Amino acid sequence: MGKIYKNRLKLLLMCLTTVILSIFILASLSGASEISENAIKMPIIMYHSVLKDKSSQNDYVISPDLFESDLKYFQENGYTTVTVNDLIDYVYSDKALPDKCVMLTFDDGYYNNYKYVFPLLKKYNAKAVISPVAKFSEDFTATGEENANYGHLLKKNIKEMYDSGLVEFQNHSYNMHTLTPRKGIGKKYKESDDEYKTAITNDINKAQEYIKSITGNAPTAFIYPFGEESGSSLEILKEAGFLSTLNCTEKLNYVTKNPESLYELGRFRRDNAESTAQLMEKISKK
Repeated sequence: MGKIYKNRLKLLLMCLTTVILSIFILASLSGASEISENAIKMPIIMYHSVLKDKSSQNDYVISPDLFESDLKYFQENGYTTVTVNDLIDYVYSDKALPDKCVMLTFDDGYYNNYKYVFPLLKKYNAKAVISPVAKFSEDFTATGEENANYGHLLKKNIKEMYDSGLVEFQNHSYNMHTLTPRKGIGKKYKESDDEYKTAITNDINKAQEYIKSITGNAPTAFIYPFGEESGSSLEILKEAGFLSTLNCTEKLNYVTKNPESLYELGRFRRDNAESTAQLMEKISKK
């Protein structure tokens, strides 16, 4: 009798285990379906300088022709260029995003972005996100010098590009695009938490004010100089009101209705080593 009881109990436990496992699998599949329906694949490409002189081209400097080939590829393959604020509107205001998105970001705010990139954006009706180092723009605005090789955007350039509706400007620090005494907005050796927070907050607020004075709108995203950050930098940026951050990690992003999906967005650096098709193939495998 004891043996029969044990067998029945064993069978009951097996059945119960099967039922629980089935429920777990169904729940997992349901969750995955929900994520896939709401998640938007978001490849972000990171550009810097664009120059015609081949001797100046390197891992961070591409030719206008290569950038145009990127725009042609996106247009011919059904991609729509979007900005950070498009993503924010998708998450917070329930505005739709295209099925095939790509974001084009330009770090540092070089004058050649105005000279060579802006005309191509107008030609292809494409959008881009430029993140100038505010101090550099301020300095070149003071001198009035417009030089494609080493210059940075003047206030009037930023205003014209912003007013076109094709270029969005985000925060890349006021004057922390440096390697010393700290790298980007990284924490200095033996710097206290309070000292660090004060230094970072003061700098990014100054950049916010500079860009807002030109465009009328404060940036909504922070782009890490050199991709450098500390353990508390994201918390500080969130407290400052930023709704998104972009770093230099090469990864394909998935934007959902969760606001947290807008932080720590990865980007793929654009260099001269591959065609647009090869770059997008690499991105799709991440």
